[in-house]
Amino acid sequence: MNLLPIFLVGLMGSVHCIGMCGGIIGALSSAAPPRAPAAPAQALAMAAAPGRAVHRIIPLHLAGSAQVQAFGQDLVRVLGYNLGRLSSYALAGALAGGIAAGLLRGADVLGWLAPAQTVAYVITNLVLILLGLYLTQWWSGLSRMEQLGSGLWTRLRPHAARLVPVDTPAKALLLGSLWGWLPCGMVYSALLTALMAGSAVQGALTMLAFGAGTLPVLLVAGMSGARLRQLAARPWVRRSAGVIVLAFGLLGLLRAAEIGGLGIARGWIDVFCVSPVHGG
Repeated sequence: MNLLPIFLVGLMGSVHCIGMCGGIIGALSSAAPPRAPAAPAQALAMAAAPGRAVHRIIPLHLAGSAQVQAFGQDLVRVLGYNLGRLSSYALAGALAGGIAAGLLRGADVLGWLAPAQTVAYVITNLVLILLGLYLTQWWSGLSRMEQLGSGLWTRLRPHAARLVPVDTPAKALLLGSLWGWLPCGMVYSALLTALMAGSAVQGALTMLAFGAGTLPVLLVAGMSGARLRQLAARPWVRRSAGVIVLAFGLLGLLRAAEIGGLGIARGWIDVFCVSPVHGG
């Protein structure tokens, strides 16, 4: 599977991730201004609130060794959190891809492999179109998908709450691995793409590519905080990102329809299209 468009979808969709994960990433910062301590569950709820601002601003000049040490500790925790998050994505992708592999083997036995692969490819690109509409806030249907994971998150949330305050890299890693299961329409749409990948390995790689796409913005958000979050909250930023994701899905459908007479080079289209599904 061509993973470049999946990576770019994650990159564009990270403007949404800041709202879902930006608060908890900001809580990883050791340079937060002093405040009254909150109970673990209360702190987690505050961190998960979409409207919560991230407080940490990266210093332009690190004047003293204490500041350098604090910055390094913040970075290690932010990296650990994201490593845990991506590991959960990879596990979910492997499970989804493994299910798809079984379905494709069944289709092969029935002689339906080629039609099944075509249908899976079309569904993948339709999901990208829906995700683009979701990011632009022109359609909110994906938010209903978040209810699918609410039961699992209800069980995981108390364990995540016990990791707050996140004062060690190990806690950050564990929190990220739990936070990766937070109900999120964008993650679920990526997981549907992983389901269409056709194998456990390809499913895991698909979700890793998606997670890697979200990584740059979330890393910067963890270290620079409120400024980036304010930028990501602007409607034109979300809409621009959504339109780009929408374009990936439309190009994929164009590729699926084998339209080559419009003066568009097939090779150029293929770079930005999820490749057709193959079992494995």
